[in-house]
This record gives sequence, structure tokens and C-alpha cells, in this order.
Amino acid sequence: MDTATVSTTSASALARKRRADAFRANWRAFAKQPGGIIGLIVLIIVLGLAACAPLIADVSVLDPTNAQGRPFESPSSTFPLGTDYLGRSVLPLLIWGARTSLTVGIAATLMSMIIGTLMGLLAGTLHGWRSAIVMRVIDFFLIIPGLVLAIVLGAVLGSSTFTIVVAIGVTSWAGTARMIRAQTLSLENRGYVERARALGASQTHITWRHILPGVMPLVLANTSLAVGVAIISEATLAFLGINGGGISWGTMLQQAMGSGAAVAGFWWLIVSPGAAILIVVLSFTLVSRALETVVNPTLGGR
Repeated sequence: MDTATVSTTSASALARKRRADAFRANWRAFAKQPGGIIGLIVLIIVLGLAACAPLIADVSVLDPTNAQGRPFESPSSTFPLGTDYLGRSVLPLLIWGARTSLTVGIAATLMSMIIGTLMGLLAGTLHGWRSAIVMRVIDFFLIIPGLVLAIVLGAVLGSSTFTIVVAIGVTSWAGTARMIRAQTLSLENRGYVERARALGASQTHITWRHILPGVMPLVLANTSLAVGVAIISEATLAFLGINGGGISWGTMLQQAMGSGAAVAGFWWLIVSPGAAILIVVLSFTLVSRALETVVNPTLGGR
């Protein structure tokens, strides 16, 4: 083995060790945030229930023709969370609804983060009229009412899970783009970026090798918070009648309100999905705050 190969192997091993050390250090910082740990545990439990929904309750329980109880039965030992207006048990509906709500929330957030990160990098690294055009596009999506645009997209594209994901993802990236742009402009003036530019590195190389890794921790911290916002958006759209046709926490609320559960006092039909949304969104918020502390250690004392 020649000297060049040995040097390359040593450099790769050193890089892996540094990444492992950084991961352990970040995990220790995260573990010092009790709220973040609690939120993470709750999310793992909810994700596990959603992933194992077919094992916990067969999909046939969602079929109204297979309803095992009477409509609007209150919580009991047979139906821990009661039944809905069709006589279906609310508990399996809640578990299956988690699959749709979490899928839409995570997929829409990934779309939003990808679009927002790319647009933010473009706005921060381009100059002159090109940067102005990108900023005007960002400002347009920033000032337009996101919910109204999502409703319009849902009405135009038709009701489906893909439509909901696109509607939320396309309307929620502008804030991320603004944040990434500000961070990019800050990184552009760092010493290591100036050295890379002085050595002849192209703007593309600098963006992908130096600036993008610098903004990724901020993107990660913002992603966990954005998932909660996307879940609320999905529930709002489903409540307004724009849904993918499957069961979700939003459609459960929409069906409960449509069947007069709130007026008749069938509280379990509203409290169950509402509490699920509250708990999951709160958990994502706690994890996001903990990640923000890891990214910015100066927040640790707040």
C-alpha cells in the first residue's frame, strides 16, 4: 500500500472519528434537555403505534359495515374511547389516523424544507438582479395566505393524500427560505469561505461543501417544529373537507362535527383526535426547542 493510499485512509478514518465525536457531543447536549427527551419518547411511541397499526387493529375495522358497536357509545371496557356515529371503535380509528397524519406531516415538511433550503441558498449566494428575483418569489409566498392557497390547490388538484402533501409543502417553505438566506449571508463572510474563494473554488463548490453543511443544523432544528405545523395544517384542511379519502385525525374531527357530536355532547369524538394532535405537536415542539439549544448553545440557560 503506497503512501497516498495510507494518507487517504487515515484522513477518512479521522473524518469518521470526528463525526462520531460530534454526534456524541450533540447527543449529550440534547440529553440535558428534559423536555426534548420526553418529546422524543412520546414521538417514538406514536410512530411505533402508527407503524404497527395493521398488527394492532385490522384495516377492516375502518369499514362501516364491520362496525361492532352502536353509534355514539360512550367509553367503556369494550370500547375504551367510545364509538363514532357509525358505531366504529374510536381507538383503532385514532391509531390508523396517526399513519395518515404523520405521513402527510413528515412528507409535507420534507418538501417544504427542501424547497426552502434551496431557495434560501440561492437568495444568499446569488447577487444583483438574480438575487432580487429569488427574493421577490420568496416574498410572494411569504405574504400570500398559506391556508387559502392550500385550499385552492386542493380544490384544483382534487382530494388525495398527494394533493394535501403538495398543498402544505408548496405553501409553507417561504419562512424557511428567509431563515436560510440570513444564515447563508452570515456564512459567506466566514474565514474558511473566504480562504476557499481565494484558492479559486467555484461558488457551487463553496455552496455545497462549506455553506450547506453550515446551515443544515438550523434546517434540522426547524424541521422538527415544521412537522407539527404541517400536522395542524393537514387537520385544518381535512376539517374543511379537503382530505385524501382515508382516515386521519383531521377527518375524525370533521366527521365528529358533521355528525353533531359537539352539540349532542359526545365529547370523546372530539377530545380523542384533538388530544392526539395536541400531544404530537407539543412533542415535536419540545424536540425542536432541544435541538435549537444544541445548535445554539447560548440558549442553554434560557
